[in-house]
Amino acid sequence: MLQNFPVLYYLLGSTLLYWVMLLFSSLAHSRGYTVAGFLLAVGNRDNMPHRNAFMARADRAAKNMAENLLIFAIVALAAVVVGGQRDLALLGAQIFFFARIVYWPLYLAGVKYARTAVWSVALAGVGLIVVSML
Repeated sequence: MLQNFPVLYYLLGSTLLYWVMLLFSSLAHSRGYTVAGFLLAVGNRDNMPHRNAFMARADRAAKNMAENLLIFAIVALAAVVVGGQRDLALLGAQIFFFARIVYWPLYLAGVKYARTAVWSVALAGVGLIVVSML
């Protein structure tokens, strides 16, 4: 069924990217890559370490992805239901997905203006999906 609606591949890929971002943020904050951090991560997390700037950016990047993924998902699913120009919707979904892949490391690195420019590109991808339904 997915092959009939290739936009959904990018919705699933974006959802997977969000999940990876959440895991990364959680493991970075708990230091889950260490034995002590792993035990902290699977526990009740009452005594989490102080969040440094990198950890805070990882958390904000994941939250930003959640906000944008919701909008993308609604628009992508609407495009599947309504129909319209499938090639344009697919292009919009591809732009969103790949821009979000670029956005994440820029956010983690603290690159301010390029990060915002790439976010705008992802938003333009969502806009293309909307246009595909008109």
